[in-house]
Amino acid sequence: MAGSQTQKLANKPAIKPVNNSADGAGLLPHSFQPSLPLAVAFSGGADSTALLLSCVQKWPGQVRAVHIHHGLQSAADQFAIHCQQLCEKLKVPLVQCKVNAKHEAGQSPEDAARRARYSALSHAVHTHPDLQGVKAVAVAQHADDQVETLLLALSRGAGLPGLASMPAQWTRDGLHWYRPLLNVPGAKLRAYLSNEHVAWVEDPTNQDQQFTRNRIRAQLLPALDQAFPQFRETFARSASHAAEAQEILDEVAATDLLGVLKDGQPCIKALQTLSPARQSLVLRHWLKVTHQTTPSTVQLNELLSQIAACTTRGHQLHLKVGRGHLRREGTVLVWIAEA
Repeated sequence: MAGSQTQKLANKPAIKPVNNSADGAGLLPHSFQPSLPLAVAFSGGADSTALLLSCVQKWPGQVRAVHIHHGLQSAADQFAIHCQQLCEKLKVPLVQCKVNAKHEAGQSPEDAARRARYSALSHAVHTHPDLQGVKAVAVAQHADDQVETLLLALSRGAGLPGLASMPAQWTRDGLHWYRPLLNVPGAKLRAYLSNEHVAWVEDPTNQDQQFTRNRIRAQLLPALDQAFPQFRETFARSASHAAEAQEILDEVAATDLLGVLKDGQPCIKALQTLSPARQSLVLRHWLKVTHQTTPSTVQLNELLSQIAACTTRGHQLHLKVGRGHLRREGTVLVWIAEA
């Protein structure tokens, strides 16, 4: 396979008959009860292969696979062929989607690919006839991915939303999304596939340590294993605590936002009655929920300073905030997206 590697199991069949009673060797938590039929995001790698196989074992005939062809490397066509062949053996309908995942200036390649992938998954589920009736989508991030996400958040000085890492489930675009493997180490997924005699593809970019996640995986996780053998469980617990705290803050922010709105926009005088911390909380919530944008810490601090200075009608306010600009219009704040 040009540009990629396939996990090969010598003198063994590519896949043995699906054991419906195996239930994914206990990979899927009992709390994972999605509506059926279920779509699984399937790259062909070990993680998504383990997720697909375990779901097929639990819900035979009720699983669909969606493969996103990013077109970012020469091996992408071979990945798609591998996915097609495995889905045929599993008797799983496969929908393949090609996307343009090239990143824009100032955007990371990983973020561009992630956004393109989720957009394509959502569009496919809503429009493709082979996915008719699907309301739930499962993706294959696991315990090691969650640790990497938390470490990245710490390295960037993230607040609670970042420290909460990846949620196990969420709703977007009218669909229910799930990450049922967040408590399962990557090594357990590979052991499961080897035991089931199922091959997977290895993305060669996973070994490229110019990407921060790959450096964490190659250098930090082995060291953490040595120093703190239970780090996956304890880190996951910390992320869960952060998520719970953020949920409470979101409720406070939503209540505060209702109290400061005037004609649908935040009123400056009403904001000034709140503490700076509450102002920061409600403004972040407003920008995220209403405008789907997030200000940087520097931007938000400058905005709070300008709000405090708005003591006269003539005080002007026009700042770059998130993916647009925020300005004062009379007694309220208005955010305008960049063209």
